[in-house]
Amino acid sequence: MANRIVLNETSYFGWNARENLVPEIKRRKFERVLIVTDETLMSCGVAKKVIDCLDESQIDYQIFDKVKPNPTIKNCHDGIEACQNYKADVIVAVGGGSVIDTAKCIGIVVENPEFYDINSLEGTANTQNRSLPIIALPTTAGTAAEVTINYVITDEKNIVKRVCVDPNDIPLLAIIDTELMSGMPPMTAAATGLDALTHAMEGYITAAHWEMTDMFHLKSMELTYHNLEKAVAKDKEAMDKMGLSQYIAGMGFSNVGLGIVHSMAHQLGATYDVAHGIACALFLPYVLEWNGKACPERFRKMAEAFGLNVKDREDEECVDLVVKAVRELETRLGVPQHLKELNVQKEDFDLLAEKALQDPCTGGNPRNVTKEDIIALFEKAY
Repeated sequence: MANRIVLNETSYFGWNARENLVPEIKRRKFERVLIVTDETLMSCGVAKKVIDCLDESQIDYQIFDKVKPNPTIKNCHDGIEACQNYKADVIVAVGGGSVIDTAKCIGIVVENPEFYDINSLEGTANTQNRSLPIIALPTTAGTAAEVTINYVITDEKNIVKRVCVDPNDIPLLAIIDTELMSGMPPMTAAATGLDALTHAMEGYITAAHWEMTDMFHLKSMELTYHNLEKAVAKDKEAMDKMGLSQYIAGMGFSNVGLGIVHSMAHQLGATYDVAHGIACALFLPYVLEWNGKACPERFRKMAEAFGLNVKDREDEECVDLVVKAVRELETRLGVPQHLKELNVQKEDFDLLAEKALQDPCTGGNPRNVTKEDIIALFEKAY
């Protein structure tokens, strides 16, 4: 079976890379821009940096800024209505994963109205048409939503996240402007960066990994491990490297899948509204240790990417080295280490595990997993 890679048509990287936005809009002859963002980015002035580019060139636009963290089906329906009423011919998404995921859902449903319920988009939906064109400008260095074929929407009625995988949703253009990421609060920078690390590490050991994605994931691990703390401290060079690292991880995992760190993290987001990066960071060391029993040989290269000494070490020892390094990094960054810190209730573990088992990410895990295994991991992480 052939391996497949799906990537953006064009991407720009670097401080003030948004200067390429207007020339690309004009070159592609777009005339009506729907800006998708959130109220926080509007109020703190980050979105304004992009809006000013459109104002200066007198490009027609309308703003939809009602995206919420862990966006819901209703959130998407509101955006779809705004897009259709305005008759937008392009979406400019300015925000983190929640914003770009919402933009993807809007763009897909506008061009594939038979999926308006959104629940039917879960998994690998058979959409026939490409999304309305999307230009994505991420404001966090973690999700890589601007380069992936994935998006996640919360079904608020059933309290579950719908993971949608569709090559038709990938943004036409990605602009990774590190300046837009520079205003992240320290905990947001830490959490989103650890999300990027999770993408690289899960993608590297997922069942479908292959040479090209291995290359992306190992480089991303190296960049994140050595630059995340400095990026949180606002080192400009490190922030540039984190912007690149999270994108590279997205190039990989988008094409080979993830594992149960994400399956479990999705349930915290849906049930407790926990930020995705925080949830991934919390589960990552516990699941790495558990998955290491199935693929210890993969951990040697991961340890080397971190710069750890693996000379004369057995593969199983490399698992311990990697898990220890991740735990120490997370401790230095001050992210939550246990579920009880997030007020997660133990009586919910059974239902959370059942939903995690059904999550589309579970199929990519390198070790076969049962509901009981997931419950045990929840308990260990408590």
